[in-house]
Amino acid sequence: MRSEIVQRLHKNFEEFVHEKDGVEYWFARDLQGLLGYTEWRNFLNVIEKAQESCKNSNNAIFDHFVDVNKLILLPNGGERKIEDIMLTRYACYLIAQNGDPQKDEIAFAQSYFAVQTRKQEIIEERLLLDERLRARDQLKDSETELSRNIYERGVDHTGFARIRSKGDMALFGGNTTHAMKERLAVPENRPLADFLPTVTITAKNFAMEITNFNVVKDDLHGEESITGEHIQNNWDIRELLLKRGIKPEDLPPEEDLKKLERRVISQEKKLAKHSGKISVEEQKPEEPDE
Repeated sequence: MRSEIVQRLHKNFEEFVHEKDGVEYWFARDLQGLLGYTEWRNFLNVIEKAQESCKNSNNAIFDHFVDVNKLILLPNGGERKIEDIMLTRYACYLIAQNGDPQKDEIAFAQSYFAVQTRKQEIIEERLLLDERLRARDQLKDSETELSRNIYERGVDHTGFARIRSKGDMALFGGNTTHAMKERLAVPENRPLADFLPTVTITAKNFAMEITNFNVVKDDLHGEESITGEHIQNNWDIRELLLKRGIKPEDLPPEEDLKKLERRVISQEKKLAKHSGKISVEEQKPEEPDE
């Protein structure tokens, strides 16, 4: 996500935060707009899923989702009562987790609410981490799909390993998977992809997805033809990277994704506790929009 987008979204989210007795909270009606939902009833469906997640995590729903009534001042001087929900940081995080991470607003919100700070640079760091984790998950899905596709076409598990390894050789300029592990000091029993930067993980996934597509489209059978397809796709992706000044085998390793995942899980467990609980009082009327 580009820095200017992060800056804009950070400003937008900061404008709607409230605080009471040291507890940060947001109103669901505000969060609805921030996350790009136009219909309240559709957003309520997301909130219900978030409440279920809250319950499944052994946290009390009413500590984090508090129903309130708000009086809205109408242009004619009258008042109208509307339903709203006060949300802790943890509640907002769960709502964001149930959104589409491909949307900038959702991706930003997941990181914004996940960290116990509103500092933009910390949020940007978390965004980059989330992007890398998502890229790795997408690669796993693509590899699983290819393994299934080629098994139906006469290639067993060891054949799949050979195909994937030869794809790596094409992507990394002749370096085998083993050679790249040595180069990046990756433990032999760990996947290379867990230590690659996001751009390389994404490159591997793109090549894998093209292979999946063409295996089905062209009805490829046998290890030889599928290997040739996968090698060609990795070569093509490598050429694209080289044109942009990126040499995959020369990029430094990133932190072990398994360690990062454990850190994320630990942060999420602490999030509910550190978000606090909301106490409620009658909401004052809000001025109508100009």
